[in-house]
Amino acid sequence: MGQQDAVCRGRSGYTSGMKTAVSLPDDVFDQAERLARRLRKSRSALYREAIAEYVARHEPEALTAKLDEVLERSGDTPLELVRAAARRTLERADW
Repeated sequence: MGQQDAVCRGRSGYTSGMKTAVSLPDDVFDQAERLARRLRKSRSALYREAIAEYVARHEPEALTAKLDEVLERSGDTPLELVRAAARRTLERADW
């Protein structure tokens, strides 16, 4: 990839990753601006995190793989986790 290609694909400058332009309705843009200020985040950080969360939510296979990975590292079986969750639920229930 040549330097010109890198610039066109957003691969140069002070940030890494793809740069892109999107169109938003004015009200959504204003809400995002307010949220970014409240969270003390840049607009880019807010959009990056929002899109990453949206993509993750719409890729159930990736979520399942992550859960399997956590389960494997924990050493627990799925049944043990279900029992623990049920026990916590029952402990919080009003009888």
